Amino acid sequence: MGRELNKLTALSIKNFGPGKYADGGGLWLHKREDGGGQWVLRVTVHGRRREMGLGSASEVTLKEIRDEAAKWRAVARQSLDPIKERDRLRREAARNLHLLKEIARDAFESRKAELKGDGVAGRWFSPLELHILPKLGKIPIADINQTDIRDALAPIWHSKAETAKKAINRLGICFKHAAALGLDVDIQATEKARALLGRQRHKAGNIPAMPWPEVPAFYLSLNDGTVTHLALKLLILTGVRSGPLRFIREEQIDGDVWTVPGEAMKGRKDKTPDFRVPLSDEALEVIKQARKLARDGYLFPSVKRGVVSDMTMSRLMERAKLAARPHGFRSSLRDWIAETTDTPHDVAETVLGHVVGGTVERAYRRTDFLEQRRKLMARWADLVSSKKGAE
Repeated sequence: MGRELNKLTALSIKNFGPGKYADGGGLWLHKREDGGGQWVLRVTVHGRRREMGLGSASEVTLKEIRDEAAKWRAVARQSLDPIKERDRLRREAARNLHLLKEIARDAFESRKAELKGDGVAGRWFSPLELHILPKLGKIPIADINQTDIRDALAPIWHSKAETAKKAINRLGICFKHAAALGLDVDIQATEKARALLGRQRHKAGNIPAMPWPEVPAFYLSLNDGTVTHLALKLLILTGVRSGPLRFIREEQIDGDVWTVPGEAMKGRKDKTPDFRVPLSDEALEVIKQARKLARDGYLFPSVKRGVVSDMTMSRLMERAKLAARPHGFRSSLRDWIAETTDTPHDVAETVLGHVVGGTVERAYRRTDFLEQRRKLMARWADLVSSKKGAE
């Protein structure tokens, strides 16, 4: 290999005919009949000559190609094969494009159609976002093993058992998604992590509910007109789950009836009819106040984007030193109905949006008890919104 460098000039390169021309230091230009050219670097590693393509002559300047050649000569001087080293660096760069956070987001996007409301509520992604990605999100998924997963989930494996279970299940889906993309991952990593974490000690319990006689006093304390207070008030007044309530939209309300889309009802399939919720005068007043704060069609928007979260409402109750949680108001309502009214079972269960009866029975029943529920919910609203009820 000749040691004299920089023999060629930009003008000479342009005027050369077909052939091979040395720039020095093992750098050669191979010109073709069509006028195009290819840069090739010749180096010797362990007594073996290697020819390394450096790219098209039309795509890089002479200075750029000389700098590139100098870089790979330096690699060869370390007794490393520059071709193999370049391949290694490319593989490493490719792996860095497949960080867990990117794979998780791609897996989520590919499954949106299977999720309720296209996953807008974020319940599929949030266990990953809260408990996995902060610790492992910036690591290439191919580098993540069962020990990494165990260390990420150990702090919540027993204390937040259900959340941890969801997180590891979602992570398993991400690994399978990565494998489908052709990445070299261990799809058994999550199962191995389960073995390391051991059996969960946590036993699921009922969500704490407020005794119904205490609900009026709490309801009257929700008096600052904020989104969180208004959302909790409507939650209490209607007995619906927090998911449909947080995503309530203006167009779902027609007069004194709120129609919840069937796909938003827990445990219901897409073909299930929408669920009508009668709105008491008190509920309509809450909605009137909420309209002043609405954004993007949602009556209960969050401060930044999207809608108010379950956590925001729960924290309000935590700060008030209450054991009960928002979802528990459904139990408060159901207990009140059972203890103070003679409401038929089917009507009481329909108030909470529960599916009543078997398939055949439901096929023949043509009512959702709207009028009976309207009167019942008016009585409930009178109770929780009156000072007398709070005494």
